[in-house]
Amino acid sequence: MDALRNKYVLLELSKNDFKSRYLGSYLGLIWAFIQPSIYMLIFWFVFQVGFKTMPVDNFPFILWLMTGMIPWFFFSDSLSNGANSIVENSFLVKKVIFKVSLLPFIKILSAFYIHAFFLVFLTVMFLYYGYVPNIYSLQIFYYLFALVMLLIGLTLLTSSLVVFLKDIGQIINMVLQFGFWLTPIFWSFNILPKEYHNIMQYNPLYYIVEGYRDSMISYQWFWEKPVLTIHYWVFTIIIFLIGTFVFKRLRPHFADVL
Repeated sequence: MDALRNKYVLLELSKNDFKSRYLGSYLGLIWAFIQPSIYMLIFWFVFQVGFKTMPVDNFPFILWLMTGMIPWFFFSDSLSNGANSIVENSFLVKKVIFKVSLLPFIKILSAFYIHAFFLVFLTVMFLYYGYVPNIYSLQIFYYLFALVMLLIGLTLLTSSLVVFLKDIGQIINMVLQFGFWLTPIFWSFNILPKEYHNIMQYNPLYYIVEGYRDSMISYQWFWEKPVLTIHYWVFTIIIFLIGTFVFKRLRPHFADVL
């Protein structure tokens, strides 16, 4: 894979991409962490202070909410930016020596820096509330790997399609908006009628969000949910193969269109 063979180039380009997003602003890179933090604080204030939302499964609502929102931020940021990665860097596409397949990876890695910060922040919050990380917390790395694999397939697919169909970018933004509300991020899966439970498995982010909570809150291993795990990986592998195939087929035509 090009990403592994050019890991040092990928790392440097992802750092530059991360810095360039906030270049010229007074607070610079701090904006990368302020924006999602304010977003979470708004939800916390509305539901915890305004509506006085009760603990979820006897667990502090703010911790429960943050554990679900952090992986969603990583997913939405990576996908929305990754889909436009080729179009935004058209000048690199036309250079024969540059590996164009690195562009989606750069966006994923750039979003990961913020995600890593919030994972540390989340751990501090848990400690503040008196919850000490344990062996289950290490499972976060499994779900992070699972999420990255899904993102690789999706960004390879969408970034190559956006070159030819600009409307794909708008469709992705709409899907992300619907996906946020259809994923149990700030509402509990248990409030759904049982007849809808099986439908939720078709949302791959349900597996990831609940997986983060299983690791930090309910203390369950991923192999205790074999059906969901198999379903997620079958879906992810299919998306990965489709994304790789479409990218390779369309790659020779990128420079002509751009």
